[in-house]
Amino acid sequence: MPTAPLPLRDGLDPTRVRMPDTVGQTATGTGITVLEYLRARFPRDAARLTEKVAGGEIVDAAGVPIDSATIARPRADIYLYRDPPVEPTVPFSLDVLHRDENILVVDKPHFLATTPRGAYIARSALVLLRRRFDLPELSPAHRLDRLTAGVLVFTVRAQARRPYQELFAQRTIVKRYDAIAPLAPDVDFPLTVRSRIIKERGVLQAREVPGEPNAETRIELVDTVGPYGRYRLHPHTGKTHQLRIHLCSLGIPIVGDNFYPSFREVADDDYSDPLRLLASSIEFRDPLSGVMRTFQSNRTLHPPSE
Repeated sequence: MPTAPLPLRDGLDPTRVRMPDTVGQTATGTGITVLEYLRARFPRDAARLTEKVAGGEIVDAAGVPIDSATIARPRADIYLYRDPPVEPTVPFSLDVLHRDENILVVDKPHFLATTPRGAYIARSALVLLRRRFDLPELSPAHRLDRLTAGVLVFTVRAQARRPYQELFAQRTIVKRYDAIAPLAPDVDFPLTVRSRIIKERGVLQAREVPGEPNAETRIELVDTVGPYGRYRLHPHTGKTHQLRIHLCSLGIPIVGDNFYPSFREVADDDYSDPLRLLASSIEFRDPLSGVMRTFQSNRTLHPPSE
């Protein structure tokens, strides 16, 4: 990823936009301008883009502001700050579990995105923490889905980023999740579920397909609450929506899951039925100090009747 020529602003990275392989020409045979390309690509923001160019707020890869006459060059990068959308405030606390010179570990609530994405930009854990602690180099070592709560690890400085991210990429982390789902009287626990899961670009749901398994989850039933069970999940892989899919494949979809077995729309500000899935603990050997680290969520899952 190229280094952005603009610094963070209010906790947000600048956005990189790459010109296409062929940028085209105007009716007079001259190349189109960067502004013309941006206005055509983002018609809803045309007026604001014009204002940003006039104010010198859009720059090229060298940090030089473009103007209304700057010709678009194929595959050239330009950078600008997005205007954050109006977002509902997630009314749950983002609690710090640990902080040192290398990592910041938090207990993320349900409904809070890990990083800026789509409609969730300023109201993401990354942006909120950068603003709260003035940590411009803060970066996630891994991610949790917006609807999943629990332990989330960030690196504090750029030099520490790679060692911690590699821990997650190499699957040397011991993770434990808790979930609430219906009881499964015909299933003997504990058991291990293995399947092949794929996630297609542009499709909301991941799905299981025939083939060599690439996803594995150990599932234990640890308690019962009326018609529901409290399950402990030990993922040995990290495929998209793996835990949700594996419980659903047993006929016991996680309570509050609006994706599986079928998708249903939920308003962004509807917090009445959270996904009962919690990243309850994480354990690893610190790649810089060599010390064993264990972090535990302080959150508790509740079945619908409570």
